[in-house]
Amino acid sequence: MYKFFFKRFFDLTLSFSAILILTPFLIPVVIVLLFTGEHYVFYLQERIGFKNKKFNIIKFATMLKNSPNMGDGLHTQKHDPRILPLGSFLRKTKINELPQLINILNGSMSIVGPRPLVDKTFEPYSQIVKKNIYNIKPGLTGIGSIVFRDEEELLSQTDLPLDQFYKDEICPYKGELELWYQKNVSLITDFLIIMITAFTLFFPNNNLVHRIFQDLPKKR
Repeated sequence: MYKFFFKRFFDLTLSFSAILILTPFLIPVVIVLLFTGEHYVFYLQERIGFKNKKFNIIKFATMLKNSPNMGDGLHTQKHDPRILPLGSFLRKTKINELPQLINILNGSMSIVGPRPLVDKTFEPYSQIVKKNIYNIKPGLTGIGSIVFRDEEELLSQTDLPLDQFYKDEICPYKGELELWYQKNVSLITDFLIIMITAFTLFFPNNNLVHRIFQDLPKKR
């Protein structure tokens, strides 16, 4: 019942409340983006969503407009030169993701769920993950997002080609985590993931997610 009804009510209530509360604080971000970098505020990108259908995700612009065709393409490393002056701060604090509250209001996303991927980063996952991961709406945050909160740093440290590292080291475990969420979705699970996400913004080097969810899959 929660998955098919109350989760949507939960999403609408939280996203609408967050927009009302956060809008005054986000206006300065809009102004700074308008007058710096390439002078654009929002970034729209086609992602894979519920039941593998495409939709446009909304973010604050943090990178050069042509960044997907530059450098490492869709993989972003820590201190990536394509990131705009304000972009590092917005990405580190996850403020760049807040426009997705609009995606949540219009029903294309949820507060908690697997992150929506582009085709290139979706393709390396196993067939069972690709078939099942979006049987629930993609989320603003999720179990995979928390465990792999340092993904950009991991990509910065490897000597392997980034596509290979992503396929071999990130996809298998992140896929298992998202399948775990599919089996354990509930109001309590979502509430705890939101609380852990907030805690992690202030204390990024913590192991709280594994202490609270002790039955998470183990990385092989």
